[in-house]
Amino acid sequence: MITLNINGRDMQVDADPSTPILWALRDNLNMTGTKFGCGAALCGACTVHLDGAPIRSCITPISSIQPGQKITTIEAMEADRIGKAVQDAWVKHDVPQCGYCQSGQVMSATALLRTNKKPTDADIDNAMSGNICRCGTYQRIRAAIKDAAKTIA
Repeated sequence: MITLNINGRDMQVDADPSTPILWALRDNLNMTGTKFGCGAALCGACTVHLDGAPIRSCITPISSIQPGQKITTIEAMEADRIGKAVQDAWVKHDVPQCGYCQSGQVMSATALLRTNKKPTDADIDNAMSGNICRCGTYQRIRAAIKDAAKTIA
């Protein structure tokens, strides 16, 4: 058993230490908000936060999580002031089409706004460059991030 702090709660995971966080979340803990996209950390669909920083959970083994480190998933965003502002802006700007990549997009946008309250277009593009949207909603994503930044200011 491995203990992970997920969304502020210690949870026991009965899995091989090499198991990626993504599969521990989805298969062991039934937390399916984090999505599998490419399995190679190229698309961003699996983005979660580790101590507030975005990471790709599809390639990060649970054994790499140190005691005291905190994993935050999309399931916790509604209770997070910045995450909630991002989710509300996503709805307001009608960002999702298919929606598959959106949990990873929201996690990356939330991490950006946590460290940069007034991001420029270049800041947004840089922070979001690791997240691919097959539907091409990038302009709406940028508009939603700017709107969320105004909300939290």
